[in-house]
Amino acid sequence: MEAYLQGPATCMQKGCHSSRIRTIRVRKALSMHELIKLDAFDLRLLAALQDDARLTNQQLGERIGLSPSQCSRRRSALEAAGLIRGYRAELEAEALGLHVLAFIQVTLTAHSGDNSRRFRDLLASVDDIQEGYAMTGDTDYLLKAIVPDLKGLSRLVNEILLAHDSVARVRSSIVLEKLKNSGRLPLRHQT
Repeated sequence: MEAYLQGPATCMQKGCHSSRIRTIRVRKALSMHELIKLDAFDLRLLAALQDDARLTNQQLGERIGLSPSQCSRRRSALEAAGLIRGYRAELEAEALGLHVLAFIQVTLTAHSGDNSRRFRDLLASVDDIQEGYAMTGDTDYLLKAIVPDLKGLSRLVNEILLAHDSVARVRSSIVLEKLKNSGRLPLRHQT
């Protein structure tokens, strides 16, 4: 299935082409892929929403040069295509008493599907762990965790991670200072 997201007006049917359009693959549920064609308006819309997801269609239109109804159709199409996964509030960790940010390297006891599944189930149940990545190299997983204090980090490492039978070794590093904190995806390669 192909979806065409194009402008400057709204051309959403097959056969409408523009030389300024880029095609990207979007991963959908069940490993299904769709071809999505993005034009400059789509990219500007995505960039504006990354800056402020609370923008109304009227405000979006003013920023990118389209009518509110065109912005609404494009936003809905981008959401349906899976390019916009959702909207959320960014909370201030320090103000909420979460003062220690740590990266934790985890090595499993054995490399089996069952062991990996049990470890992934553990990660899903621990709110202190914000992100988790399967890695190449010496470490099996890299985790990003945020806790109130060093006692909270000690509890996470010793009572939750190391106590789990799938975990062989844990190494943690505490963040001293955030140098950059951006959830923005770079879009310039699409132009």
